[in-house]
Amino acid sequence: MPPVTKPAHEKYDIVFIGGGSGGVAGARRAASYGATVAVIEESEKLGGTCVNVGCVPKKIMWHAADIADKIRHAEGYQFKGPGIGAPQFSWATFKPQRDAYIRRLNGIYDNNLGKEGVELHHGRARLLSPTAVEITRSDGSTYTLNTDRICVATGGRPTIPSDDEIPGASLGINSDGFFDLEDQPRRVAVVGAGYIAVELAGVLHTLGSEVTMLIRGETVLRTFDPMLGETLTNWMKHTGINFRHGAHVKKVEGAKGQELTLTLESGETLKVDTLIWAIGRHANTEGLGLEEFGVKLDKKGNVVVDEFQETGVPGITALGDVAGKALLTPVAIAAARRLSNRLFGPEKFKGDKLDYNNIPTVVFSHPTIGTVGLTEPEARKKYGDENIKIYKSSFRALYFSMIPEEHKEPSVYKLICAGPEERVVGIHIIGLGSDEIMQGFGVAVKMGATKADLDNTVAIHPTSAEELVTLR
Repeated sequence: MPPVTKPAHEKYDIVFIGGGSGGVAGARRAASYGATVAVIEESEKLGGTCVNVGCVPKKIMWHAADIADKIRHAEGYQFKGPGIGAPQFSWATFKPQRDAYIRRLNGIYDNNLGKEGVELHHGRARLLSPTAVEITRSDGSTYTLNTDRICVATGGRPTIPSDDEIPGASLGINSDGFFDLEDQPRRVAVVGAGYIAVELAGVLHTLGSEVTMLIRGETVLRTFDPMLGETLTNWMKHTGINFRHGAHVKKVEGAKGQELTLTLESGETLKVDTLIWAIGRHANTEGLGLEEFGVKLDKKGNVVVDEFQETGVPGITALGDVAGKALLTPVAIAAARRLSNRLFGPEKFKGDKLDYNNIPTVVFSHPTIGTVGLTEPEARKKYGDENIKIYKSSFRALYFSMIPEEHKEPSVYKLICAGPEERVVGIHIIGLGSDEIMQGFGVAVKMGATKADLDNTVAIHPTSAEELVTLR
């Protein structure tokens, strides 16, 4: 559906600012109930971070890296012939192929809005009041949408230090810039220890780049269960990823697209072809005019909302990354659908809201990670040491039985149980297939499963997942 250039209605039931996963999901659900809905998207591409510079292209790159590993492993399974054991990846030809798929998804998002009768407006949004949004188009022209409700779903973007903070910082790229790389960099420094840093470093290294991780602490993924960070850090080092612990970049010298020299506060220098900043994200709230009408932002710039995504200003809601809680695409989608259910759906949905507890998630590292519920330190703090029981298993997946010892990825599973009934309050797994395994066990934790429930489930053999129902 082509974007419209003026409002087709005198007044809308709701206007979603942001055409990412949350905005589109909420708009389609609202329209399905008969609401008059508009979506405002500043860029020319629908789908937001996830579709364009996040989950989807990242997972495609992870698949490419995974295939490279499989080619290396094929020797152990006695595959012979040219290329076996020595993958040759063409980044330069793969990128346009990947980008073409993303453009197809952009079109699907567009078509889906059209099918539901949602108006798509391209331009920069700014609130004129809690019931009016001004749109500034790329040619500078403006017009206004009048509406009963506004939902802010503008997402977030990667944080990068300023050149005032770190001279030359702008010579580096962020996670968005990773997807703009036309060729594979030979030497890469990744600053950060979160899941984005881990995923990008893993893809680059597995595809053959020389990668150095610059992190402040001893392990990656410090907000996850300690077992996950420790296991992954050790394996990343084992595979040849370089680490600088306690590292702080003091300055960056060179020119974009050419060799860069990083000087650390320790005095050490590193020469790389690409520097990737993966130090966090922040909300896209600038220029929306939210605070002028009483919408509160926290110190990080996130919109403050209650359990129903309400901002406290009648008619203005916010969801997804811009609200700063559980920055995950499925969370934004789930919150948006529940919001539209509550506002426009049948009576049974009048109290609908997203429960932010026990949200499962995965990290597309090498090997992958799955996690849901409380970490061990969180569980001990909440329930007390005496009320927590830990079940843990370390093993190697059967897949690695034919592969040389030095290439056998670890699998470590941890079950955290609380109280005399041993209710499962946390599951944390790392190892082959953890990304696919976690969805089902996420359901179990959400339903309040106990250790006895898992014990009463017959194992599927031979799988890695069976470890979770046979732990003792």
